[in-house]
Amino acid sequence: QVQLVESGGGLVQAGGSLRLSCAASGRTFSSYDMGWFRQAPGKEREFVALISWSGRYTYYADSVKGRFTFTRDNAKNTVYLQMNSLKPEDTAVYYCAARERGVVTTDPKMYDYWGQGTQVTVSS
Repeated sequence: QVQLVESGGGLVQAGGSLRLSCAASGRTFSSYDMGWFRQAPGKEREFVALISWSGRYTYYADSVKGRFTFTRDNAKNTVYLQMNSLKPEDTAVYYCAARERGVVTTDPKMYDYWGQGTQVTVSS
């Protein structure tokens, strides 16, 4: 069982930056691939980024590639999403998610554990 708690959301102007954190409970955090997803009002939850259990592999949605960076610190049971050059269309609730390591996937249905979400609002 893994419990996830996101933090770091907030209100920022377009072009600004935020760093989201997701702290995980459990001693086997390094066994999990991690993902970030987001959901804007009236829209489906969409994939943002993923990182493999080791941190060696990352993959990003085209909409955030080059602006967002996903890292993890297995010693601290924490993952981070550094978001730069934010745009109003990045406004959403951001969720981190975990699944036991395997073939990495962008499909939210394949993730077993979810945080409660953190709101990111980017003003124009």
